[in-house]
Amino acid sequence: MTAQRLEPGTTAPDFTLLDQDGKPFPLADLRGRKTIVYFYPAAMTPGCTTEACDFRDSLSSLQGAGYAVVGVSKDEPAKLKQFAERDGLTFPLLSDADLVVHNAYGVWGEKKNYGKVIEGVIRSTFVLDEQGVVEHALYNVKATGHVARIRKLVGLAA
Repeated sequence: MTAQRLEPGTTAPDFTLLDQDGKPFPLADLRGRKTIVYFYPAAMTPGCTTEACDFRDSLSSLQGAGYAVVGVSKDEPAKLKQFAERDGLTFPLLSDADLVVHNAYGVWGEKKNYGKVIEGVIRSTFVLDEQGVVEHALYNVKATGHVARIRKLVGLAA
């Protein structure tokens, strides 16, 4: 069963998760900044690496437009640290091992994987305004080309 999905115009659920260094990272610390929160299935897998590196490569222009970027997965902080170091990821990677935040955002549930229905992380991205209100809620996104789509949505050239 898939949790309730977020809709544009609703306030994103607040959370505090451990980052790749094992430090608490409250989403509330980003209030006053536009924020992109993206959920991905597993650190260091091919699709997730592609997506993370695309965000890394677009980070300066996104930050220049006022956006913070945060990645969330069910991986433990130690694996996230390894991922960040291996691929030069300079934005926070957050650990939600108990899936509380995944469920709050509606990104854990049934999905198709190679034709089979399984339960897992639904790759999704949320664009939040300065007050934490959802501007865009994108579910079931593809890793490749996704950051270019986000850039267009927020008014940056691809």
